[in-house]
Amino acid sequence: MSGKHYKGPEVSCCIKYFIFGFNVIFWFLGITFLGIGLWAWNEKGVLSNISSITDLGGFDPVWLFLVVGGVMFILGFAGCIGALRENTFLLKFFSVFLGIIFFLELTAGVLAFVFKDWIKDQLYFFINNNIRAYRDDIDLQNLIDFTQEYWQCCGAFGADDWNLNIYFNCTDSNASRERCGVPFSCCTKDPAEDVINTQCGYDARQKPEVDQQIVIYTKGCVPQFEKWLQDNLTIQMLPWSQ
Repeated sequence: MSGKHYKGPEVSCCIKYFIFGFNVIFWFLGITFLGIGLWAWNEKGVLSNISSITDLGGFDPVWLFLVVGGVMFILGFAGCIGALRENTFLLKFFSVFLGIIFFLELTAGVLAFVFKDWIKDQLYFFINNNIRAYRDDIDLQNLIDFTQEYWQCCGAFGADDWNLNIYFNCTDSNASRERCGVPFSCCTKDPAEDVINTQCGYDARQKPEVDQQIVIYTKGCVPQFEKWLQDNLTIQMLPWSQ
């Protein structure tokens, strides 16, 4: 009597190589992000002096590249090799990892809604802490400038939050030319101007509030982020309400 061998279900070649190709791209993107992060740390001298990671007073944007790159690398590797070799362990790991990420995103969304006042306070503290360190790190400076330009805001709750920075505060002991000013990213943009005036924020907060609104954004980034979030959530929920 000949023995019977169990033969598992065959995987469609199209699905197999689609998953493989998609995850190869994902994998290489992860490697790219990790490479950019490590290169940035090498340029800052962090790799030669690991203890300097804690020296920066604010948030180091390089962490975004390293964390996102690391997650993409792990997911891409598991999905790529799992699909190519039809390795059930790696494919299950890939599926579970994606499920965990989705669950964490869902949990974060629910917690953000339930504890929105606490989240707002933490965001306010986070932004102001990074305002203090604005000139300490070029990557952090670029991140703050991008945020203020994108959401057309200035400071956490207003332009006066820049009093927390030693270069922009209005104290008499501050001899900086930027005293009582704001970064150029707080300035309202003139479409007719092609060149960015990096000195447009000088002395901006010495003007009356009515005049300030002409030259700089006076709304804070926390309320602007809230508005952006509400607008986008409304757009996402519209198809479900019909």
